[in-house]
Amino acid sequence: MGVCIMESMTANAGSANTDSFQEFQYCPRFLSPEADLEIIGGRCRIVNLGIPMWLLKFSQWIGISVFIVAALILAILSHSFLGGWAADQKDEVVVRSLSKGPSDPPVFAYWISGTGGDSRKILRLLKAVYHPRNHYLLHLDAGCEALERKSLALSIGSERLFRAFRNVDVIGQSYPVDKTGPSAVAAALHGAAILLRLNANWDWFITLSASDYPLVTQDDLLHVFTSLPRNLNFIDHTSDLGWKEWGRFDKIVVDPSLYMENNTSLFWTSGDRKTPNSFKLFMGSPWVILSRPFVEHCVHGSDNLPRKLLMYFANVAYSAEAYFQTVICNTPEFQNTTINNDLRYFVWDDPPGLEPLFLNQTNLKDLIKSRAAFARKFMESDPMLKKIDKKILRCQSKQWCFCQTGNKAVKNSEGDPCLSWDNVNIIKPSKSVLSLALVMQCSIFRGSAR
Repeated sequence: MGVCIMESMTANAGSANTDSFQEFQYCPRFLSPEADLEIIGGRCRIVNLGIPMWLLKFSQWIGISVFIVAALILAILSHSFLGGWAADQKDEVVVRSLSKGPSDPPVFAYWISGTGGDSRKILRLLKAVYHPRNHYLLHLDAGCEALERKSLALSIGSERLFRAFRNVDVIGQSYPVDKTGPSAVAAALHGAAILLRLNANWDWFITLSASDYPLVTQDDLLHVFTSLPRNLNFIDHTSDLGWKEWGRFDKIVVDPSLYMENNTSLFWTSGDRKTPNSFKLFMGSPWVILSRPFVEHCVHGSDNLPRKLLMYFANVAYSAEAYFQTVICNTPEFQNTTINNDLRYFVWDDPPGLEPLFLNQTNLKDLIKSRAAFARKFMESDPMLKKIDKKILRCQSKQWCFCQTGNKAVKNSEGDPCLSWDNVNIIKPSKSVLSLALVMQCSIFRGSAR
């Protein structure tokens, strides 16, 4: 049993390993950073997991025995996976005929990132924010073992919902990321670049971490965003730097995660530098909802400012809190497209630390009243997540998803609540959608759209 990767990823593996691969009819894209833009339409193969090739070659009979035992074990543990991924699979494959127009619901491109031990949290988060219209790219950094990364891809492949709509991708090989350094910005731009290439239809780029969780259904979020101009950017920002001007921007740091193989913490140098005068610095939350035009500007734009700022922030601590803010607020084309609200709910210590506090059940009432779209940070398997599933994200039959047990079904990490699927272009918002719509209207009315 193995995990699907693209043939172009294994071209340099060498002839010694070629007997560990098998042809396969269909698999989700399991992306390699070295070949993520060339794999589209490539032929899929299966790569052996956990069985050393020298053991298989040691004896033909030992190899056959090991293969049979492994196949039997995996068949028992992953019956649904094997049934769904056989070459003659009977799974329903839904052709997503997305309607795209000013009055049609938008398409979100989610970049969900994590590190070692986060695969289960990412899978649960993926199910909580899933909608067939959207596209999802999952990334586990170098703090994650290869087996965990492949296990995540296998888990996704075992879900008939994801197999049916084929809109979830996993980056197969990874690289170091330090969330306090510029390597976090590089990772976000990498995810944005892949999503731009994989899907030509999405409208907004949404960044989430494994510790995030939604506070609204995707139907509600899509409904509210349907009436908004597609060029708006939801990004918390300010030019009031305070102590961070001299304590962060004037200091020089080095992020070894940009050049080492493993996650490595950044370090501060003894040098400093003057505050820039060719552009104005802005900062805010690292979690953003960015329009496709602005993302294209950052990744492919002919203006040199995004690249120049990327070089500058290569030596700034917590650059993910300032890069997109500084780019957008120094670009005339996008200055008037910002909504100073990241639609997130946080709880900070007093005085505030570098990271928000972990949420618990004492925050539930305030969390619901916040009218935010997402909240963080949550511990894995926190009982509060089940309450959010039950109170907010409960499955309700809609056009694209007919629930197995009506309104009582809960959309959680245990399984797919949909009995069948249908039209992905018709959005059925809940009664709670008015709260989120009010937040949008108030933000714009207060002049946050500059």
